[in-house]
Amino acid sequence: MSGAVPVGFRARAERATADAHLRGVLHNVTDRLIDARRVSQGHLDNSEELRRAARSMRDDIIRRLPDVLDRLATNVEANGGVVYFAADADEANAYIASVARRIGARSAVKGKSMATEETGLNEHLAAAGVDVVETDLGEWILQVGGDTPSHIVAPAIHLSRGDVRDLLQRVSDGELTDVPEELCAFARAVLRERFLRADLGITGCNVAVAETGSIVLVENEGNGRMSTSLPRVHVAVMGMERVVETWEQLDLIMALLPRAATGQDISVYVNQITGPRRVGEVDGPDEFHLVILDNGRSDLLAGPFREMLNCIRCGACLNTCPVYRQVGGHSYGWVYSGPMGAVLTPLLGDVEGSGELAGASTLCGACHEVCPVQIPLQDLLLALRRRSAADADLGERTAWRAWAEAWSRPSTYRATTWAAGAVGRVLPEAVFPDAWTDGRVVPRRPAGGSFRRRLRSGSV
Repeated sequence: MSGAVPVGFRARAERATADAHLRGVLHNVTDRLIDARRVSQGHLDNSEELRRAARSMRDDIIRRLPDVLDRLATNVEANGGVVYFAADADEANAYIASVARRIGARSAVKGKSMATEETGLNEHLAAAGVDVVETDLGEWILQVGGDTPSHIVAPAIHLSRGDVRDLLQRVSDGELTDVPEELCAFARAVLRERFLRADLGITGCNVAVAETGSIVLVENEGNGRMSTSLPRVHVAVMGMERVVETWEQLDLIMALLPRAATGQDISVYVNQITGPRRVGEVDGPDEFHLVILDNGRSDLLAGPFREMLNCIRCGACLNTCPVYRQVGGHSYGWVYSGPMGAVLTPLLGDVEGSGELAGASTLCGACHEVCPVQIPLQDLLLALRRRSAADADLGERTAWRAWAEAWSRPSTYRATTWAAGAVGRVLPEAVFPDAWTDGRVVPRRPAGGSFRRRLRSGSV
């Protein structure tokens, strides 16, 4: 989408829903991801049992998170790595810039990392004189186009292959086609040269394993391996909740994460990195740094939104959400989108109008049904709505209180619905907000009369 970005979810969503091309691309990709997930889940005989076990395991880790992180840090340092606890985005960015400055880095390659999207690391390093190139194919396409991710797993989900060709044509001397294999070959040729001359490699961290001080990167392209093995310094940035205690717990996560994310039984690459290169090893970095990012997460530990820290960033809730599938990721205004973003953005992101996001849900529960760790996202969205209601002005609170009072008694419920039906038969649009009727055809009379009347007559 070109032009100035509208402010507020409603304005951005209105723009997105008017874009037929965007909606077509979104539906095509999310439909395929949903189908792939369903097939892959079918390969498990005990998927619901695994989900329950994963939720219990994540709950236990989050309850004891400071102790688990302390064990992780101790073991990372025992392996020769350096651990830095960053209280916020500024501290994380400043630390990584200090590492780049100390080693004289001028070029950095970067694997896909939503945590560094959260901190705005690329812009900070660019201001410090470091040329950062994204190496995840989707992220690199967006970087070429000056765009931002629309999905936490498939960042360029909003682009067709024709869109991708047009963007990559900007950095190609020759004419490109829209054949995916040819576009990938072009990207590989460009990025391979960047890997070979990079001073600094930066990645995210899907999961850290406390018992050995290891980090795990899950990917399908191999760029994570290149980013962590070729540059002489590797910095991994990890949201503080992205940790398990043992390899057995990681095994449980890995039985669920790829299936939920991309419909694969296992991702093409599962990289397990434990510290810098050891004596006698031929590849790997001389230095390994793990930046553990708080950025507001500690505030959630003891509150009603603690379960959001269980999220393993699979993206399944985005794919299945009827709202996300219509409006895409950019409508949410920050790094995280869909149901998980509607919860995280008001809690972690300083985004204007983020209070609207809790209303960007039908509360259908589809997100909970596909979540591999059973996060009750609809309950968290309702909690955010209650929090917003507490801040509403007197007129709005009075109106909602009157509505609740009227509909809490059968007699007044029947009276108000009869009155609305009577008005609706004459002026159907009069009983609904304009924004609601703009996208719907309102019937002038319910088919066969009201449900209650049909129930009394025995016709239901």
